[in-house]
Amino acid sequence: MRPDQFTRSLPLLPPPVAERAHALRRHLSSRHCDQCQQVADALKLAIIAARYDDVAAATRLVETAERLAAGHDTPRAGSCALPPTWPATSGVRGQVTRWLRHDGPLVAATDASWKDRTAGIGYVVSDGRFGLRGRTSDRLDPTGPSRVLINELRAVEFLLADPTLGAEPVTVLVDSTGALSYLQLWRGGETGTMPTGYNLRPRARGGRPTLVRLAQRVADLPQVTFEHVRGHTGHLLNEAADALSAMARRRLRERFDHRARARDLVDAFLTQWHTTNSPSPR
Repeated sequence: MRPDQFTRSLPLLPPPVAERAHALRRHLSSRHCDQCQQVADALKLAIIAARYDDVAAATRLVETAERLAAGHDTPRAGSCALPPTWPATSGVRGQVTRWLRHDGPLVAATDASWKDRTAGIGYVVSDGRFGLRGRTSDRLDPTGPSRVLINELRAVEFLLADPTLGAEPVTVLVDSTGALSYLQLWRGGETGTMPTGYNLRPRARGGRPTLVRLAQRVADLPQVTFEHVRGHTGHLLNEAADALSAMARRRLRERFDHRARARDLVDAFLTQWHTTNSPSPR
């Protein structure tokens, strides 16, 4: 099963189980790692069970995939599609479904957090969608000297990588003027312009660098607009994205249920956001 086929099949699973399965999607891309293949096999069987309406079996198989992923040891360099600097449990996407049918324009916010060679990125959308991911830096890190700027842009890429985003107008709020400048350049067609020092070497298995993918995605999504919002001034969506990015970074050093905590955090911020009639993003 290809990763895109797997993503399209996720609605067969109950939403909480689908979110957990989606967090393991990267294992489907590995072709030379036995441990990744075991995770992928469990996920495929979970989808098959769901197609036959055996939700209990599907849930057990996702739990099996999670246990296998938690015990994943990266093989020798170059043999596994999983980047060794991204722990398999560090990233998650989800949705607080009660905000799915919200009124008003679609608004999203992204943010990044960097400290002690660890980075966190996060996003939240006014319809309840959210994501967070953590990353540690090593000697092969392609980021270069502009760590804060590039991680702000990675947060936007994490948001726009959702294939369902962009079909309708959405305003994306960023609190980095530097990131906004690059997004505007890419929107204008200058997709080859990258931050100084960002390494453009092919990634695992020849994949394109994150910012290269983002530049093309921005150019291809005319319904997505970008606006600046001042950080740490109480803007609810910006504060939610900031909290998610900090949570993703802490998750690399501490053990806690980041999925449940992120969901509760997003629900609390969106409750206030919608209660106050979605204040202007400006």
